[in-house]
Amino acid sequence: MAKVDVVNLSGKKVGTVDLADAVFAPEQVNEALLWEAVKHYRASLRQGTAATKNRKLVAGSGKKLWKQKGTGRARVGSVRSPLWRHGGTVHGPQPRSYEYPFPRKKLLGALRSALAAKLADGKLTVVDSLEIKEGKTKLYREALEKLDAKRTVLLVENGKTLTQALVMGARNLKGVELVLNNEVHPYDLLRYERAIFSKAAIEQLGEVLEKATSKRKAARKTAAEKEAA
Repeated sequence: MAKVDVVNLSGKKVGTVDLADAVFAPEQVNEALLWEAVKHYRASLRQGTAATKNRKLVAGSGKKLWKQKGTGRARVGSVRSPLWRHGGTVHGPQPRSYEYPFPRKKLLGALRSALAAKLADGKLTVVDSLEIKEGKTKLYREALEKLDAKRTVLLVENGKTLTQALVMGARNLKGVELVLNNEVHPYDLLRYERAIFSKAAIEQLGEVLEKATSKRKAARKTAAEKEAA
């Protein structure tokens, strides 16, 4: 178990939290898996609205312009031909979805990798609570500066402890995003320079990832035993 300091919003140490090595150990970082997760996330963001007009959609008559033979000119069937200026486009982009399936096991593995990388780089901070009595942007900016989070920051909170004051205070901060621990994505952890978790959020997320890791190892062990038999 790795011990990580727990601080308050003033930057003072108030305790420690144990993080499972199966989730937060440096050897858990899998760069290839992180690349796959980021690629999938960015692909799902694409609107897929690019479109061109083919010869069916472009304006113009479909009448044959002149007879096939005897004119000395090239044969042509319609002004909408792709060979002509203002004609239809061949094999142009059409509206479509760029999303594709991404296994949940791979997503959880990428999340473990992103968390381990953040911890190894010293860019992961755990606070006892993200709550401030007054939901004012100025107070949260001061708190983030005390936590040495002066650039882009990802705030991660537990759904049970999320308050309206936190939402109101963090929503107008430039370069700061607030997400729930059950919604955090590897892309979010890589995109923002520093990640700040509440103690409740990091503990719950760590338990979920540790259980998933244990199930994966148990399944591999069972499969190996079957092959050996």
